[in-house]
Amino acid sequence: MARTLAVSDSIIIQAAPSVIYDQVSDPTLMGHWSPENLGATVQGGSRGAFVGMKFEGYNKRGPVRWTTRCTVVAADRGERFAFRVHAIGRRRPLLRGRIATWEYHFEAVEGGTRVTETWRDDRRTWPDAFANAFDKLTTRGHTFAEFQRGNIRRTLDKLKKAMEAAPTPS
Repeated sequence: MARTLAVSDSIIIQAAPSVIYDQVSDPTLMGHWSPENLGATVQGGSRGAFVGMKFEGYNKRGPVRWTTRCTVVAADRGERFAFRVHAIGRRRPLLRGRIATWEYHFEAVEGGTRVTETWRDDRRTWPDAFANAFDKLTTRGHTFAEFQRGNIRRTLDKLKKAMEAAPTPS
């Protein structure tokens, strides 16, 4: 069975694109919204995303924890933020290779901003049957595309709740 290599979902949030972008593009804050991410450490401690910025993300699924090494590939304030995951490991990201790309688009619409989150499977050299079997083992029966579809929905819902509860900057 051929695998799905990308999934995305969108939500409308009552806030300006730049306000939402400033939160989403700070990897240290992603743990507030993501069901798996616990936060991140940005190399050099930099604030404000830029193309080439590197960070390590800390993640948890059930009892399993892992660390990823990521590089920002798009940082267009109020429009687009994206990063590639290119190393993974239990405590330190030792296994290198193309793993995934996460991307966020911000579009001003009536009533706020449409935020679209997309996950892309970058494991293109993996045979589909092997990738699907690996995915089902690590997600308790789902492909990563199915699993990430649910994670994206939960992330967007939590982001909306947090952003709409926050005081509007003056």
